Amino acid sequence: MPADRPIRIAVQIQPQHAPYEKIRDVAAELEDAGVDVLFNWDHFYPLYGEKDGLHFESWTMLAALAEQTTRVEIGALVNCNSYRGADLQADMARTIDHISAKGGTGRFIFGTGSGWFERDYDEYGYEFGTVGSRLDDLGEALPRIEERWARLNPAPTRKIPVLIGGGGEKKTLRLVAKHADIWHSFSDAQTLERKLGILAKHAEDVGRDVSEVEISTEIGKRTLAEVEEQVALGATLFTIGMTGPEYDMSGVAEWLSWRDGKNAGR
Repeated sequence: MPADRPIRIAVQIQPQHAPYEKIRDVAAELEDAGVDVLFNWDHFYPLYGEKDGLHFESWTMLAALAEQTTRVEIGALVNCNSYRGADLQADMARTIDHISAKGGTGRFIFGTGSGWFERDYDEYGYEFGTVGSRLDDLGEALPRIEERWARLNPAPTRKIPVLIGGGGEKKTLRLVAKHADIWHSFSDAQTLERKLGILAKHAEDVGRDVSEVEISTEIGKRTLAEVEEQVALGATLFTIGMTGPEYDMSGVAEWLSWRDGKNAGR
């Protein structure tokens, strides 16, 4: 990784089991606390807990967060490519980029993936297909999204960072090598090391410097020592997941302090 790339802390505010007013207040509190990125996720139903519990849609929430916030970057971890046409996704991303700019450059991260939660597809009438077909669809969408960004008026305020989530070694990591500014996975250190080698080979094959890709992973229930192992491998973006109704923020301050100490030493 580039020596000057800072450690960053993100929080995924999972949009489930809580009223929107609570989500809005938590986002404000997290921005005030100093987190670098706020993510949600792109689903239509809770992923755990009460299966028909409270839940909100991703993109409309991101537009509201773009207007509400002033400093943090925002995005989905991750958008589902299957739910919206490629050109529409590009236009939505560009619009949120402008909403978030506040007279400067935008703060939107285009996090995307091929989709996996079958209930979303069944309930909303999308074709579920197969893992392979959904990845192929994502591979076809990404160039169209990039081409649409180049034609929109007004143009995005910056090169919108593309985050691709997933760890598939044959298709996903090749898409990361071709298109992503950030790669997100749930890998432990041993798995991450192996997959980084595969990503580097894909990057070589497509003529790209793999160091251009920021490495992102989850803090989850990992210990500090386990997170430090990932830092040693080049990971710099770490996400804390939070679910409603309470959104427990008790550990955020400690991770922000750790981030600041790491960055001060760089």
